[in-house]
Amino acid sequence: MKKTVDARGLEPPQPFELVMDSLADLPKGESLLLLLDRMPYPLFRILDRDGYKHESRIRDDGVVEIDILNP
Repeated sequence: MKKTVDARGLEPPQPFELVMDSLADLPKGESLLLLLDRMPYPLFRILDRDGYKHESRIRDDGVVEIDILNP
């Protein structure tokens, strides 16, 4: 089962801290789903730098979903 980090409604830097803590414990080959109220462009740069794969989409209700894979 994919882990979900729901960071909606939180003010920065709380969403960033939550996802970074979750990624530190994410085994290789596993993924997590991050839910946010906005696109986290600074996070994307860090994920790219650290070698994580990610895919984002905006749901019809405005929630941003980001799948993050630890390859």
